[in-house]
Amino acid sequence: MRLIRIKEVMYRTGLARSTIYKFMKLGKFPKQVPIGGLASWNEMEIDDWICQKIEFRDKCQNEKNIEHILSV
Repeated sequence: MRLIRIKEVMYRTGLARSTIYKFMKLGKFPKQVPIGGLASWNEMEIDDWICQKIEFRDKCQNEKNIEHILSV
């Protein structure tokens, strides 16, 4: 397991710092791991969150394609 800092989380997700903390507060983003007063995130949890977003996008796209095919 590897812990990553906020700058890397921001880079990987494309989210601003304020958005990350807002999503955490809403329960829509992995929580930070406090280590010696510094905030870090579990790298695997961030990767999983990104993968979930990609899977959701693909699922929605597939559903739109099916709707389009059925409406023709």
